[in-house]
Amino acid sequence: MRRIASIVACAALAGAGMVSATTPAVAKSFVTSPYVALGDSYSSGAGILPQVLGSPPACSRSQVNYPHDVAAVTQPAAFTDVTCSGAKTSDFFTSQSAGVPPQLDAVNADTRLITMTISGNDGGVFVNSFFGCVTVDAGQVYGNPCQQKYGTTFVDTINNQTYPALVNTLSAVRAKAPHAKVVILGYPQILPPVGDPSCYPSMPYSMGDVPWLVNQQQVANDAVRRAAEATGAHYVDTSTPSAGHDACAAPGTRWMEPVTNPVNADPVHPNADGEAAMARATLTAIS
Repeated sequence: MRRIASIVACAALAGAGMVSATTPAVAKSFVTSPYVALGDSYSSGAGILPQVLGSPPACSRSQVNYPHDVAAVTQPAAFTDVTCSGAKTSDFFTSQSAGVPPQLDAVNADTRLITMTISGNDGGVFVNSFFGCVTVDAGQVYGNPCQQKYGTTFVDTINNQTYPALVNTLSAVRAKAPHAKVVILGYPQILPPVGDPSCYPSMPYSMGDVPWLVNQQQVANDAVRRAAEATGAHYVDTSTPSAGHDACAAPGTRWMEPVTNPVNADPVHPNADGEAAMARATLTAIS
């Protein structure tokens, strides 16, 4: 309860991404129920305990993911969380795995609020870059071996494949829930703008590859923003408020957990504080 209270605590911190104490009342100025949470591991709160009892284990759905935080504030009469780790845009239309129905099955004409993060897993971009580069960069603190290997592969995939998939997916969401407020979040900052050798043990990316990966994430978030604009969805910028809270920041300050020794979250994923910050940004967007 203390963590939920912090979501809505202090108007004086609004510039730092905090939500003012009046936000819950403002957020109820439109219908927020039924509320359906869609999306991937950044929405499910992958690896964060406690997990939602009875949910598919592979989905790694946390009780303190940002949709649950949003629901705790808006208090919808009906709340459905179908977020699932590893989800792609295609998993909105087809079953992701046994026991995991298409996410759009949870949406209907009565739905009034929908939130999501989606597209990071499309085309293997996230796993092949942020996890693939760990192997490519192994033992090489300096230089840019991952960039040399992949060049523009990932940004080309984002622009040529992920963006149209996002437009198609958001259009399908809108078609199923024409009266809903559709909110799609960008992804919080994973790395600082420039490489820091002291961070290499926990985030083992070569110094020259850090800005290249940062740029890739900016391109990915811009694709989400453009797709939202094209389909009438609401884009939530989580990159700006997460500056300084990346995985290289100290415990207690960081909102993202590092590759090595992550604490109560999957590697390179938001921790509970990160999910709370995503909730604050979402509540601001829907107020």
